[in-house]
Amino acid sequence: MKKKDLTSQQIVEAAIGLFAAHGIEKTSLAMIAGEVGITKPSIYYHFASKDELVERVFEYMFSDYHFDHYFSLTEMNERNFAEKLYQRGLRMFPEEEEAFVPVMRLLSEFMLTASRSANYGQRVVAMQQSFLDGFRELMRLGADFGIIERQHADSKAYVLALVIDNITSYIMMDIPLDYQAVWKEAVNSVLRKGADPIE
Repeated sequence: MKKKDLTSQQIVEAAIGLFAAHGIEKTSLAMIAGEVGITKPSIYYHFASKDELVERVFEYMFSDYHFDHYFSLTEMNERNFAEKLYQRGLRMFPEEEEAFVPVMRLLSEFMLTASRSANYGQRVVAMQQSFLDGFRELMRLGADFGIIERQHADSKAYVLALVIDNITSYIMMDIPLDYQAVWKEAVNSVLRKGADPIE
């Protein structure tokens, strides 16, 4: 059983790399088998179909891709709000950009396949919506603390979500960007005048 689990994991990891490089539609099971060093029929010992493998890749890549994985509202207070917002936001960006690119390419792939698969389309939309909703809750919490202007809290939430999306797009395109400085500016821009900025 241990051998089976190890090989299943190897197949998933090979599929991730090939899906990111060639796209889901253009990647065949034969290509994945060749990458792992097994025969194509051996894949069926682990996965009943390519669709099942795609589903496993989706779960593996995006099980932690939701707002609560990066931000915890319960640990924030009026003294640490801005710093926690900044530091937690940085966790969304990769320490190693090379490892991050396949994740973002796959997310784009699943967005592209959304028109052909309502299943993935709804799940990708739900993931993105979780970030919009999460940032909105976060900005409203900041308004409760007197750090964010309440009347603009929702639009500031969407600004932060869009900044993160755009930073990740630039990283994926391998365009040099000081994303820490950009994120710092974004965080400082949502704070009420007179609040202590992130230095």
